[in-house]
Amino acid sequence: MSTSTAATMTRRPYAGAFGRSLVIALTAFFTLVDLFATQAILPSLTEHYGVSPAAMGLAVNASTLGMAVAGLAMAFVSHRIERRFGILVSLCLLAIPTSLLSVAPNLAVFATLRIIQGLFMATAFSLTLAHLGERCSHADASGAFAAYITGNVASNLVGRFIAAEVVNAAGLSANFHVFALMNLLGAALVYFTVDKVPRMKAVGPSEAPPMSAWREHLRNPQLVADFGIGFCILFAFIGTFTYVNFVLVEPPLSVGMMGIGFVYLVFLPSIITTPLAGRAVQRFGTQKTIWASLALAGIGLPLLVLPNLYAVLLGMVVVGVGTFFAQAAATGFVSAAATSDRGSASGMYLASYFMGGLVGSAVLGFVFDRFGWIACVIGIGLSLAAAAALVVRLRPDHVSAPARAHE
Repeated sequence: MSTSTAATMTRRPYAGAFGRSLVIALTAFFTLVDLFATQAILPSLTEHYGVSPAAMGLAVNASTLGMAVAGLAMAFVSHRIERRFGILVSLCLLAIPTSLLSVAPNLAVFATLRIIQGLFMATAFSLTLAHLGERCSHADASGAFAAYITGNVASNLVGRFIAAEVVNAAGLSANFHVFALMNLLGAALVYFTVDKVPRMKAVGPSEAPPMSAWREHLRNPQLVADFGIGFCILFAFIGTFTYVNFVLVEPPLSVGMMGIGFVYLVFLPSIITTPLAGRAVQRFGTQKTIWASLALAGIGLPLLVLPNLYAVLLGMVVVGVGTFFAQAAATGFVSAAATSDRGSASGMYLASYFMGGLVGSAVLGFVFDRFGWIACVIGIGLSLAAAAALVVRLRPDHVSAPARAHE
């Protein structure tokens, strides 16, 4: 497969490296904007439903359960689905539960709708990652995945900002209608920019039944380690950016609802740094890149517990930069390490990744309610340490060799 195949992400001849990366990033933005934006309005939702922070946090992050289930389902059936059609339909259907959240009468219905959102988000996410893995050369893949994760970063920043400001100006119901419209904008983007390409013809081991592909992936120690790294990254990320909202609005920080939206400008540096993950992997290898990223995130944790708003904001910046950089490197590694059926490998990675978010929300929510913010931050640190331990199992030459050949 030549390097020019990466250009099939877009229809237009002007889609060079920058144009292709922009389309990839925007697709990620509209696919995942619902996932974390709701975290910015957790205090308002907690008051609206009259529940504890841990209960509301778990309901909001229930979308990760849907994403984990869909990730596993894609591992079975992704090879049967034409990528463009699957992404397009998923984004159109995503608008339905998003809009219905505006009239959810209780927490159970709210959580159910979030799970359904997760099903559609993960389907689009998994199919896009599989598309990139199949259509990009090894040299282009790391940059393409970094662009996709950059769109994820942008969805965190812009999505949270929009959610906070819309709720402040027009209320909770209007917020969900705005995000449903954004889902449809994502579908329109895919319709006009992504080429319909033939499903990749299965060859060799990938012709085997789906469970055979699963067993092959699970016998691959590098993939298993990468699945675990993804689990730990979202565990830590969810723990940080879900429960810090309650810390921000309480004394001594006492940030108002209008100010919460601006707080999430802390993701702005990540938009600048995350696209560099592909180059970092090519130059330093996957191991060193992820280790450095996790170490950086760990440096930010002590700042989160200081009774000073600027210190907490700086800590959020550092944790965000580190976790997003690590996520970009770990996500890109899947297509390099999989020996067959990259679609199912991507699905398994996403299932593990999003299950980490759900477990992190539940475990760290319990810790936050029972023992407080400092204990929660300690739990986040343990998750980052576990991810760093798993990085040992990633062979540094697996990704760096193609990069050197490209150079």
